[in-house]
This record gives sequence, C-alpha cells and structure tokens, in this order.
Amino acid sequence: MECLQRLGTSKPLAVSGLNAYKMVSLLGYKAYNVYHPSGFTVDDNMRLRNISIWILKYVMYYRKCKSIARRIVQLNEGLIVSDEDFASISVGNEMKRKRIFITDTVRTSFIKTPLLSLCESKMNRSMQHMIKSCDHVVIPSHGDDKDNISHVGPIVRNLTTPDRSELRKRFGMNKRTIVVSIGGTDSGRYLINKVIKVHRKLRKRLDTDLFVFSGPSLKLIESNDEFRNVGLVENLHEYIYASDLLISLAGKSTIDESCVYGTPGIFIPIKNHFEQEENARLMGYKYEDIFALESLIEDKITTAKARPGFNADQNGAQKAANIIAKIA
Repeated sequence: MECLQRLGTSKPLAVSGLNAYKMVSLLGYKAYNVYHPSGFTVDDNMRLRNISIWILKYVMYYRKCKSIARRIVQLNEGLIVSDEDFASISVGNEMKRKRIFITDTVRTSFIKTPLLSLCESKMNRSMQHMIKSCDHVVIPSHGDDKDNISHVGPIVRNLTTPDRSELRKRFGMNKRTIVVSIGGTDSGRYLINKVIKVHRKLRKRLDTDLFVFSGPSLKLIESNDEFRNVGLVENLHEYIYASDLLISLAGKSTIDESCVYGTPGIFIPIKNHFEQEENARLMGYKYEDIFALESLIEDKITTAKARPGFNADQNGAQKAANIIAKIA
C-alpha cells in the first residue's frame, strides 16, 4: 500500500478479516473487517486434523464471501487487487472489472482420500481458470514470466531505518536476540511452548534473550525473566530484521522477510499442511525438527555470520506496485 501511495494512486481500500484489518487500520488505511473463515483444526502437537471437513466448510465459506465481495465491489469503483481472495476475483470477472491476483499458490493438495480429492481437483481447475482470466497475476517469488503471470520476487515491508543497531536500541535488544512468531492464529502454540522450554535451558549458556510474538489470537502469560511477551505489533518485520535468529511457522511471508532481511531462521511447518511443509522443505526443515530445536538454535546462534544490510532492490513490493499502478 505504501508503494502504491508513493506512485500517486488513489488510496486503497482493504477488505479482510480481523487480524489484517487491525494491522491495516494501525497503518492508517481504510479497511473492512468482513471475512471470517473457519480455521484449520490443529491438535496440541501442531498437526493438521479433519482436513476433509475443512474443505467442505471452505466451499460454504467461499459462497458467503462471494455475496460479501459482490456488495463491496458494487459500491466501490476501480481495480480489484486480490491477495488470494478468490471470491473478489470471481465477482470482478462477472462484473467485467479489471483484476490483479497476488498468490504464491497455484494449486492445493490437502486431500488424500479419493472422493474428496475430486472436490479439491474441481477447486484447482476453478483456480486455474481464475488465474487465466485475470488482467495480471503477481507471484512473490523468482521464476519465469509467462502470459499474464509476473514473478516479482519476495514482497516484504520496507524498514523505517536500515540501521540494525538503531532498531535494536529502540527495541531493547541488549543481547543476542531470538524472535519466535506464529502469525495471526493460535496454531503455533505448540511451537511457542517448545521454544520457551528449550530457551530456558540455553539462555545462560548462549547469553540470549527471547522475544515472543503471540499475535492477536494466542494469549500467553506475562513477560518474565525467561522471555518477553511482545504480543501483537504492526512492525514485526523490524523486530525480525533487528534480531539474531527467527523461529516461526513456515508461512511464506515470514520466510521471505527472513531471507530479504538476512536474518537466520528456523521454520517448522504444521504437520500435513502441504503449503507449509513445502515452504519448510525448500529452507531445509521439516515438522520433526521441532524435536531438535535445542541443537538447531545453538548451531544458528554460535555459527552466526556477518549480515549484509537491507537491500531494498531485493524487495518485490515496488515491482508489484508498478504493475498494479500501470493497470489501474
């Protein structure tokens, strides 16, 4: 959004769920809190359960989202930019509106049972049709451009300052600092609890501090001498840049921030979540690494190398904004 504003485009309107709504509102943009999907069922050991039921719930949720999107699109003119919101893309297609689709997933593969896999295959065919029908598709990774698809590289937020020392001073990072973050849901409770337990054993030997970002959905005990519970902030990306090690679920956005900012990371996927498992695999991790956190953390902290400063040219955000502005 900031990149679009710098290009002189009209101020965007964000349509999202509660977590993104809070974040966008904190940044001063107009937003609607209207999307409330059924979350995955993740057990106490961070394993995805009842996937078939989730698929059925998603189909019903998608129909509801189309009704919501139709009302909003009818009331607001202009280009539709969708970050994996298929409902708005479908409605925009019906209304002959210009559409840009931002996605890092071009197909899903959750279902293993034959009958429901047919339902998922139908969803994937619909997804491919939507992609082809869009005016442009932006993929936040590196790859070969083809037809209406552009790969712009990782999209991350710019920093208020590239000076890590200044940020560390601002955030009170006086020792080597580990940041653990799980995003907007409570699915990573198991990971946070594991990290806190492991850090309890390592902190004196490694002389480290632990900053916990539990997000808007997970409630933890208050900060103590073993960790600092930061909760929800609008500039988590700057904490990641300032830290010495990031531990998180294997969501692509967080992995991209780690890579672009040069922060070493440990990425543990939710078990059976195909997208996170693939993201983690590409970074050299798997679910079972959650049981090897002690050695992984110690290795990352003790073998840390000099880090390059933030290079804005690595950030695909401006490239994506240029594509959007051109079509708008």
